[in-house]
Amino acid sequence: MSRLTDLISQVRAKNPQLGADLESEFRALSSRLAFGLNFERHRPEAVELPQCAIRKGDKVRILPERGSTAKGDPRLWVVRDIKKVNRVQMARLELLGHDEPETRDVAVDDLVVVAEFRDHIYPGLVSTGKVERGGDKPCHTVINGENYHVLKALTYTHRGKVDAIYIDPPYNTGAKDWKYNNDYVERDDLYRHSKWLAMMERRLKVAQELLNPADSVLIITIDEKEYLNLGLLLKQTFPDARIQMVSSIINAKGIIRDNEFSRTNEFIFFAFFGKHRITPEQKQVGNKEVRWASLRRSDVESARGTPKGGPEQFYPIYVDEQTGKIESIGTPLKPEEEVSSVPDIPGCITVLPIRDKGDVLEMNWGLTILTLKERLERGFVKAVFSGKNKNKVTIYYLTSGQIDEVEKGHIQVEGFDDSGAAKVVYVDGKRSNPTTQWEKESHNAQSHGTDILRALIPAREFPFPKSLYAVEDALKIAVGEKREAVILDFFAGSGTTSHAVMRLNHQDRGRRQCISVTNNEVAADEQATLRKQGLRPGDPEWEQWGICDYITKPRVEAAITGQTPGGEPIKGDYRFTDEFPMAEGFEENAEFFTLTYETPVSVNHNLAFERIAPLLWLRAGSAGRRINTLPAQGWEVVDTYGLLTNLDHTTAFCRAVEKACGLRVAYIVTNDDRRFQAVARRLPDSVEPVRLYESYLSNFQFANGE
Repeated sequence: MSRLTDLISQVRAKNPQLGADLESEFRALSSRLAFGLNFERHRPEAVELPQCAIRKGDKVRILPERGSTAKGDPRLWVVRDIKKVNRVQMARLELLGHDEPETRDVAVDDLVVVAEFRDHIYPGLVSTGKVERGGDKPCHTVINGENYHVLKALTYTHRGKVDAIYIDPPYNTGAKDWKYNNDYVERDDLYRHSKWLAMMERRLKVAQELLNPADSVLIITIDEKEYLNLGLLLKQTFPDARIQMVSSIINAKGIIRDNEFSRTNEFIFFAFFGKHRITPEQKQVGNKEVRWASLRRSDVESARGTPKGGPEQFYPIYVDEQTGKIESIGTPLKPEEEVSSVPDIPGCITVLPIRDKGDVLEMNWGLTILTLKERLERGFVKAVFSGKNKNKVTIYYLTSGQIDEVEKGHIQVEGFDDSGAAKVVYVDGKRSNPTTQWEKESHNAQSHGTDILRALIPAREFPFPKSLYAVEDALKIAVGEKREAVILDFFAGSGTTSHAVMRLNHQDRGRRQCISVTNNEVAADEQATLRKQGLRPGDPEWEQWGICDYITKPRVEAAITGQTPGGEPIKGDYRFTDEFPMAEGFEENAEFFTLTYETPVSVNHNLAFERIAPLLWLRAGSAGRRINTLPAQGWEVVDTYGLLTNLDHTTAFCRAVEKACGLRVAYIVTNDDRRFQAVARRLPDSVEPVRLYESYLSNFQFANGE
């Protein structure tokens, strides 16, 4: 190898970049395993960006004529100049990678920007809509963009913060289900498997940066075409992970294939990191309901005004007279205040802890207001009407011991009633870890994947969506006991993962959030039709049929609102665990974004801050208000983060941060590390200081395909 090393050194002296490339390939070849998975690391994908504006210095391809279905010119050109000729924007192009110089003048509308390997990209996000029904809950996000580029952007916002990744990548069946370097990989491609592995490896390596190394899980579904290769790839990419594979029946009747066995199952890989533990499942659920305790104290020694009763536990609870929902909790009455002084709320029944059986005795509630609110948030407090005319209200709650039984799995939450109270039952049988063979009716991909999708977005087809309940069961293993988990799906497809996360939140009042990433690829058959109509990628009439705009975003919105894109109530009920009509929707929030590609000039001179603002918001938890413009006063503080752009206003900024409740991050813009550290020391310990360089290039520059 010394001779080869010498030759590489000679090349580096004449052509540093070529020498570096050769050395990189040499290291890859020399590190190959004698036993294990060896495959070609193909040149990373050169991605076409049809919605990106053409600018001077861009790499571009020339598109075929409108109406043509022929492949376009694969060669790359660089835009040297743009001029308007006879009211038409014309670009002067120079051919790249050829010894013979060639130039050409082409209309800008006939070009598409290309992001090539090692090109630097400056990502931003543009909001394209939102759905808000979840109050102060964090937002689920759907990002339309090339997933490798989005993953690189997420290394800024979510490095080491993701609790679970669930992906359903292309199965590489040869049926035009994915592209490599802008060409569909078909069955007769001799490099089909190595291209797939190269594509997956690059994305898994970035995903590794996003997962919490101390406690997280990666879940990948696949069929028999690539499961062997994927298993070896996972072992090589994540040598410290605990990896297992599950076989899951998705269609007991079998999916017919030409001259092959009918497929009934698929495989699910679980890679566990750090201390992650599998959430046990119940083998059998009993029907014995839990007996709730009365919130009003019963012992006379705890009556109002007694030392044992305490001064803070005589307060009004307001219950909606129609729904039975606890709407509000009043302030405690002082010992000298009369009950008659308690204000009423229109439409609500005022409930006080007063015993009126034979005698009237003012008691106390069994919980302080703070503890009561915490249990109410989880559904562990409820109001029950009684009496002849249902004019009497009793407040019940789950005791600390019962809540402990919930945490241990001995009591199971099966959903919530209309008032928000949990439906809880004692569980019969033992809790045990799931097996490696899943055969559940709820995992049928036709009944609970395709049919559910058709109910949500009628007349819109998507090939082979996952069963909603199968994804839900997989995520229960990953984040069933993490009510504030972050889940990522960067092959989001029809949006099943986001839908399943909402289901989990509904079951336990969780605040989990899902980040869904997909491109806006139009199906291959549909593409031919659109091209014959004279349309191209980037045209609004083309983009409206893309998977993100046509399937993913409408499905997420429909799941939240309970209405189809046409405004009709969704027909059907959710089944199995937590049964209720789909038309009720979910109390969740979601926002939709499109990935943008900014120029170095606009980013460096703060001209692109509006596009960068969502990245700061995402890093701070995707909740509450967002700072969309640079603050004129030099600083601003919103729900979950603050931004200091002028250090002369540090004192005012720090005071605002100290007063804020729920603040997570403070962004400090400065090139001076000493000044940054000085500001950071003045912030509360609960607030993470994050330095933003004045040159925004340093903050938001990523290499494509490294």
